Amino acid sequence: MKTTTTICTALLLCASLGCNKQATQINQPAVAIGKNINKTVSDATTSFANGSDVSWVTQMEASGLKFYNSSGTQQDLFTILKGLGINSIRLRAWVNPSAGWCNTADVVAKAIRAKNAGMSILIDFHYSDTWADPGDQNKPAAWASEDFTDLMTTTYNYTLNTLNTLKSNGITPTWVQVGNETSNGMLWTDGEASVNMKNFAWLVNCGYNATKAVFPSAKVVVHLANGYDNTTFRWLFDGLKANGASWDVIGMSLYPTTSNWSTLNSECLTNMNDMVSRYGKQVMICEAGMSESAATTCKSFLSDLITKVKSVSGGNGLGVFYWEPEAYNNWQGYGSGAFDPTGKPTVALTAF
Repeated sequence: MKTTTTICTALLLCASLGCNKQATQINQPAVAIGKNINKTVSDATTSFANGSDVSWVTQMEASGLKFYNSSGTQQDLFTILKGLGINSIRLRAWVNPSAGWCNTADVVAKAIRAKNAGMSILIDFHYSDTWADPGDQNKPAAWASEDFTDLMTTTYNYTLNTLNTLKSNGITPTWVQVGNETSNGMLWTDGEASVNMKNFAWLVNCGYNATKAVFPSAKVVVHLANGYDNTTFRWLFDGLKANGASWDVIGMSLYPTTSNWSTLNSECLTNMNDMVSRYGKQVMICEAGMSESAATTCKSFLSDLITKVKSVSGGNGLGVFYWEPEAYNNWQGYGSGAFDPTGKPTVALTAF
């Protein structure tokens, strides 16, 4: 596609020359490639995201599982969560998953339900056919043989087309996450940060540019694991900054144990404040979780984490998302949901 090729070629040239000009393209708004990412944050959100990632919901429903409110009445999951104070939903997007779940059509179906429930939406691009995390950042099978220039174009196109599909269905995400837990980059090995930080930065920019072309007001998130690990966050975001990457929000995951949650929450707050002061960016907890069997302790963990995120300097802590709270009865082997074995929410979710 000519438009996309122009963007990614401009990105390639701008990044390699270290320029601060804008990359322009046909029928798309101009997008800054080498903008000053040290600018002071001045647009702190006024609505804190009490969030949940519920990407499993359609698969669980198709398997016959049902959800119940605290009184034991069967209800739609989104209705239950809204009643608990959840106002935002995060949805992962996979390119061509073998079973279909979390493909574009599935994401759209869930996003429509979230919108109808009056919730804000975070779209989480994994840029993979399956799970992407610090140890797994595998390219989609259909992208595997592409050279890096084509990979940039494909990344841009896929992001653009998915977001346009959401837009055509009346969905306007508040946040768009380009990569999932990209503590060492994404789309390996081309975008493996420890091998080629520049490539990773350019891939981030392709996701950023595509997002802004469809939803100029959406905030683009770069998300890392282990929100307490300031060393990794500084290394990764220093590298992105040095290579001209653009982003709006620094996202974090936090999965403590029942014994270390207080320590990790404090270290995470220190890291969040450092990210705001060091890069002039807002911060968000994109994933949080604790064992379902420790619901009371999990409530304490979440309550304290929410308080700490709200205390981030300048009001730049945007929210906290619990990861797959609706998972129960060891669904998919995951034991850190926040619904009990009868399909009802645990006390953990009252933290919101």
